[in-house]
Amino acid sequence: MERHFDKDLQHLKDQLIRMGSMVEEALARALESLRTGNRAPASSVIEGDTHVNSLEVKIDDQIIDLLALNQPVASDLRLILAAQKINNDLERIGDHAVNLAESSLVLTAGELEGPFGMVISMSDTVRRMIRQALDGFVHLDPSLGRAVLAQDDLVDGLNREVFKRVVGLMKSAPSVIDAGVELIRVSRNLERVADLATNIAEEVIFIAQARVVKHRSEQHH
Repeated sequence: MERHFDKDLQHLKDQLIRMGSMVEEALARALESLRTGNRAPASSVIEGDTHVNSLEVKIDDQIIDLLALNQPVASDLRLILAAQKINNDLERIGDHAVNLAESSLVLTAGELEGPFGMVISMSDTVRRMIRQALDGFVHLDPSLGRAVLAQDDLVDGLNREVFKRVVGLMKSAPSVIDAGVELIRVSRNLERVADLATNIAEEVIFIAQARVVKHRSEQHH
């Protein structure tokens, strides 16, 4: 029975890693469209979202079965509880990837050049945060989790600066209002993805060290 439980637990972890790879790839494709103006990657993200949603439901069912049919304790219980939150966070990252893909179909690459460059910089940081959060989960490495937490304020600051710059440009040149609104939408979606990566990082620390942390207080330890 114990071996069967261990096998099921590993399957859950494998499915979460698969989910993470799917949403990481979706985000990469959406951002590729944003950078290059090539519509094909964005369209594939929008079409592929149903697969992410379907996998989220399957993982949720696995989690319910593990909790209902076993009595997990200690690190196993922490992993299952954290997996439920990570599963939800990954599905939401997939939703934001769809939002970014939709925006990339409207924006012209390089439009509003200054703030657009800041958004690209944001996207590089956000992708790194997701990669570190997922690697932290795979290896149960809390140091990778903390590396994610340390970058969240940078993304928040860039998001505020993009908003300020774009609003200034829209006031001086009403012709860029539509593009400006869409670029603000892109920035906000990236900022939310960074928050979700931070949530995953906090769960990694919880699994590995049985510590409940909030990233703002953790940064000062």
